[in-house]
Formats: sequence, C-alpha cells, structure tokens
Amino acid sequence: MADNRTMAQMLQAPVEGYEDAIVVPPINANNFELKQPLINLVQSNKFTGRQDPHNHLRFFNKVTLTFRHPEVSNTSIKLLLFPFSLDGEARDWLDKEPPRSILTWDDLVSKFISQFFPPSKTTYLRNKITNFFQEPNETFNEAWERFKGLIRQCPHHGFSELHQLDTFYNSLNSNDQDALDSAAGGNFLDKMPQEGC
Repeated sequence: MADNRTMAQMLQAPVEGYEDAIVVPPINANNFELKQPLINLVQSNKFTGRQDPHNHLRFFNKVTLTFRHPEVSNTSIKLLLFPFSLDGEARDWLDKEPPRSILTWDDLVSKFISQFFPPSKTTYLRNKITNFFQEPNETFNEAWERFKGLIRQCPHHGFSELHQLDTFYNSLNSNDQDALDSAAGGNFLDKMPQEGC
C-alpha cells in the first residue's frame, strides 16, 4: 500500500509513543486527587542517583503510608507519586525505561534497585563488612555505629547475626574486646547470639 504523505509529513516527529514507563492501575474513586502538600513532601527528599537507594525507598514508603484513600490502593498511590521523588540521573533513568514496562510496585523497586545498587556495589559492601576493622583512635561506640552503617547500606548482605557479631568482635582492638568480654560477664563469643545484641 502506498504512503500518501509528503516528505515533510514523513519526517515529522511522531505524535504517539509518549507513554510513561509506569503503568498505574485505573483509579475509579470519586474525588481522588494527589494533594500538593503530599507531592511537596515526596519532593523534599528527591533521589538523584547519588544517594542510598534503600534509604530513599524507606523514606518514600513512610511518606506514602501517611496518605490513605478508602477507594485507592497504597500501591497505586506509590506508583503515581514515585516519579515526583526522582531528579537528575534518576529521573533520566525512569524516562529511558520503555513505555508501559513497569506494571507493579515490586517491578518498579526491582528495576530501581538494579539500576542504582548493582551487584558490584553489593560485592563491594560485603567485602567492607567482612574486612571491617576498628580504626586507630576510634572509640568502641564509633566503630559500632560505623559497622551498623555498613550493614544498613547493604540490607541484603546475607550475613547471619552470628557472623556479624563475630566479625565486629574480632575487628576490635584488644582493650575494647576485653571491655566487651567484661560487660558480657565472660568471653563475648561464648554467649548466645541474642545475648550479644
């Protein structure tokens, strides 16, 4: 079949194909709208691609749980609001996702984490946890907070509680190990894991 368009018409940019990557299920609620204060709250902590994506998701989940509508699922609200929480590199990532390619919240989280927390980062942080050591002149509390920070940065580290306690204990200088043993009423590692926390 012959194309009866002029060359100018053929070279014109398409007028379709501008759908978002995120597919929000139809909302059949009366009087539903996202209020500007909620959008502003989501935008108050925009993810640019440089921060911890896990922290962003935790913050985003807390914010979206503050808004309820009896006829709209929390998942729909999250899917509607998530693009407002992105900026810079992260916004570019979402814009480059194929149209209508993100169908569920779990799908969005999976693609988001895969993009901004690749396996190489997991390996890097797992190695930092495994090879953790107390810095010279670092107090016990500073070392403990730094260790917990590494654990929080990689919530899918896969280390058992026992492995975490053993790694931390063995990373301490001898004075802090002795103090921990004394506080535990004997060798810290002779205690049950739940006693060590």
